[in-house]
Amino acid sequence: MAGFRPSNPGLRALRPEAFGADPSGERMARIRRSPHFKDGVFQNPGGPARTRPSGSTPAFARRYLDKDERHRRAPRGTVPMHATTLADLAKPAASGLRLTWMGHSSVLAEIDGQRVLFDPVWGERCSPFPFVGPRRLHPVPLPLAALGPVDVVVISHDHYDHLDLPTIKALAGTDTVFAVPLGVGAHLEHWGVSADRLRELDWHEATRVGGLTLTATPARHFCGRALRNTQHTLWASWAVAGEEHRIYHSGDTGYFDGFRQIGADHGPFDATMIQIGAYSEFWPDIHMTPEEGVRAHLDLQGNTPSGVLLPIHWGTFTLAPHAWAEPGEWTKDAAEAAGQAVALPRPGEPFEPSGKVPAEPWWRPVSAPLSHPWRTAKGLEAAPTAPTAPPAPTAPAAPTVPSDLDLAGER
Repeated sequence: MAGFRPSNPGLRALRPEAFGADPSGERMARIRRSPHFKDGVFQNPGGPARTRPSGSTPAFARRYLDKDERHRRAPRGTVPMHATTLADLAKPAASGLRLTWMGHSSVLAEIDGQRVLFDPVWGERCSPFPFVGPRRLHPVPLPLAALGPVDVVVISHDHYDHLDLPTIKALAGTDTVFAVPLGVGAHLEHWGVSADRLRELDWHEATRVGGLTLTATPARHFCGRALRNTQHTLWASWAVAGEEHRIYHSGDTGYFDGFRQIGADHGPFDATMIQIGAYSEFWPDIHMTPEEGVRAHLDLQGNTPSGVLLPIHWGTFTLAPHAWAEPGEWTKDAAEAAGQAVALPRPGEPFEPSGKVPAEPWWRPVSAPLSHPWRTAKGLEAAPTAPTAPPAPTAPAAPTVPSDLDLAGER
């Protein structure tokens, strides 16, 4: 939902600060030169992706508004947290690689002496407004200032649950570098980040920060923060390589066969951070199911179970009709079926992928009972190597159902 450009100066002044800014000038000229920008918009790998709920409006509304379903979309008690302290993060990682999941897609990665913070969201709501929109289901594990110095902040795309105004403003007062997809730098400059601290990349472009190489890699998603989505900011996954270790952050993406090429070019990875939540049959092109997330990890690793998969994009905000703990439960099952190591840390719990990996299903005491319909398929090994094309909708794409999700700019 990007691209709101009021021509009237008075209307422009009413634009919420959280909407950010549209690319212009040389930034927009660079966007137009991108091989991935065509017909006025950024294009997805694998062809167009539907970004609005598909199928019939009544079916979507029934699913989203059903009383029983709504109760399953939130925990039944306090979400178990790790009591993260400065001491947890003060000592260098013994192996040279340590990951701390802060909830949703926010991860602190300490890799070969450098500290990388992916998609930091410390705000209470993923929304342009402080009084409405999806609210956190658990607090942040520790204050942003308690993280200590960060060498580089990596942003996957400009949706509210990945690019958070109050968090960016707090980080703007530090000397950290920001690595962002093409066009996203306009938002950050608007919020006070100086241009000399931005590394703004198209897919397949790389930048060096300290001893790390950060490469923007393709993803299958969309962008937008304001009232219209003009696809003028890019979305990306990220490969980060140090002297000894390699990691990957998927951002938000639907499954596509490009994971194999990313793995061939930049892997194999010691750890991947893979989106496995906020999926739905109503938007299959732009978010992965847990089974697809495991398949993506295997693709990145050359179709061999190796490294550690850290599930992200779940547990913190309600952004889809599925049950709150379903992504974690199903990822655990799918990974076990594939013989793949999966890390299941509580929010704020640091771990080293080469050491003891947290594996306790901590969500079960506060989760509604969960079924396992994915097991009715032929199994992960028999799954197709690429998702089959979804059937044509039986009705025109449904208009957006008014809900908190609309204000998140996310599906």
